[in-house]
Amino acid sequence: MTTRIGLYPGTFDPFTLGHADIMRRGAKLVDRLIIGVTTNPSKNPMFTPEERMEMVASEVERLGLDNVEIKGFDALLMDVAEREGATMIIRGLRAVADFEYEYQMAGMNQQLNAGIETVFLMADISLQPIASKLVKEIALYGGDVSRFVSPAIRDKVVARVEQVGRKGDR
Repeated sequence: MTTRIGLYPGTFDPFTLGHADIMRRGAKLVDRLIIGVTTNPSKNPMFTPEERMEMVASEVERLGLDNVEIKGFDALLMDVAEREGATMIIRGLRAVADFEYEYQMAGMNQQLNAGIETVFLMADISLQPIASKLVKEIALYGGDVSRFVSPAIRDKVVARVEQVGRKGDR
């Protein structure tokens, strides 16, 4: 029997409850789910790739997902998917704006390798507004992010904000 391998890529800066929801649900669709933590300097990361991988690992453990592994990458997504033997890219959708971008990416990825399907999972309705960018912004202005991330990740975000200083205090 063939092992079904999925790849859930993202910057995960920080890893939110929305990401955790998609990861948990995506893990049910495959025998092995790889969380691909990638670099994207244009997103002005708060955490290093290694720190983000550690955060994802703690969430995998917290959720008890035994078929999930974490890998960092800085390469073309389809090259990583091919190298890992993935047959499925898993992406989360929150809103129509996400769909337009993700639809275009899925089309480009299909042009690169038509044998790898992109599967979209709708975010749980209670988690749809959560975006890493907004979590960082709320934290940087001293807001409470505990409704958007797990307690362990909240602590890491708060500690990082203490290191860099809150906006408005600078």
